[in-house]
Amino acid sequence: MPATDLDQIVNLCKRRGFVFPSAEIYGGFRSTYDYGPLGATMLRNVREAWIRSMVQLRNDVVLIDAAILGPPAVYEASGHLANFTDPLVDCRNCKQRFRADQLPDSSQCPSCGAKGSFTEARAFNLMFKTFAGPVEGEGSEVFLRPETAQGMFVNFANVLQSTRKRPPFGIAQVGKSFRNEITPGNFVFRTREFEQMELEFFVPPADAPRWYEYWCAERFRWYVELGIPEAMLRLRPHDPDELSHYSAGTSDVEFAYPWGWGELEGIANRTDYDLSQHARHSGEKLDYFDQATNERYRPYVIEPAAGATRAMMAFLLAAYDEDEIGGEARTVLRLHPRLAPYKVAILPLSKKEPLGALAREVAAGLRTRYMVDEDDTQSIGRRYRRQDEIGTPLCVTVDFASLEDRAVTIRDRDSTEQVRVAIDDLPAELVGRLGF
Repeated sequence: MPATDLDQIVNLCKRRGFVFPSAEIYGGFRSTYDYGPLGATMLRNVREAWIRSMVQLRNDVVLIDAAILGPPAVYEASGHLANFTDPLVDCRNCKQRFRADQLPDSSQCPSCGAKGSFTEARAFNLMFKTFAGPVEGEGSEVFLRPETAQGMFVNFANVLQSTRKRPPFGIAQVGKSFRNEITPGNFVFRTREFEQMELEFFVPPADAPRWYEYWCAERFRWYVELGIPEAMLRLRPHDPDELSHYSAGTSDVEFAYPWGWGELEGIANRTDYDLSQHARHSGEKLDYFDQATNERYRPYVIEPAAGATRAMMAFLLAAYDEDEIGGEARTVLRLHPRLAPYKVAILPLSKKEPLGALAREVAAGLRTRYMVDEDDTQSIGRRYRRQDEIGTPLCVTVDFASLEDRAVTIRDRDSTEQVRVAIDDLPAELVGRLGF
């Protein structure tokens, strides 16, 4: 069964090196996390799986990496300076701050229980501001980007000219974003520093509804293909009063988190709002001339926007399982092989030579293709359990017979079935089992 308690994942992440509280030796820094050896690798795998699906396997999407720092002019045009706000209230009794729109009871403080203690709601801008250059003041203000999207909009003309793409085509980007959330929480679900995977897909205006439906279905399918059961996902269209001012339609791919349904990814028809705003504020032409139809138009944009860190959390929650093998309880992460931090673990029965040397030889032969772990401590049963708990799909045991027959034993994480394979045949066998 998938994890039903967030603490199951939080404890596993800390114990096995997926996620650590940031600056923990100094008491921690609220709502920030460091990704440990396994977490950094898995997060990279999530990013690469997204890029593979959205860019590598398509001929109509290109990848960019835009700057994190941006001048105020960009965010004035985008509307972030004026509109990127949440309603903030303070409890006069305990001095805690809350988002007014997320209070379970607008008349009672969830922290201290005081009634009627909230201040009037006021708009709180979520952007982080800093200064560029040696002097702070007017003219040196810059902002940390609150989303990766604006870097793609302001580079629309550059990409159009340099790649010679024509609508429908997309610009994709993966990178850090920063929002000064009033109430971060639920582990890495909502943090002030996070990683986004966004696509801006530029289409002729008349085709926007069709492409919107296409990307809603495509993004839902991606999560299912990477191992999240359909029962733990749903596609929820926004009600009219939920829509952003620029949106002609938005749907969320939602995941069944332990605390209830929550957003995993949003897909929006942003119309031509962004290109029109940047064209008006910059004075540059941000449109497209179609020579085939002799028509000039400003493309509409369909935007699938996902959080890499949030997606990683959902994959962990969905993959978590507890079962029993030979009368012994085990915890196992049934991660899709593309997402697992290690694809293969090499486990020699003894660290002594020449068995250790053969195990290192086998591992070296696989490292050019896969992330490989070598583990020669404790009993083989304990090592299997350790690899099960971190999601390694396959273990390769090098035993004393391997010195004679040049063969090893492959153990499958999910079925625990074992099969003997010649070392020379091992790479092909792993490709067949992992799928890549």
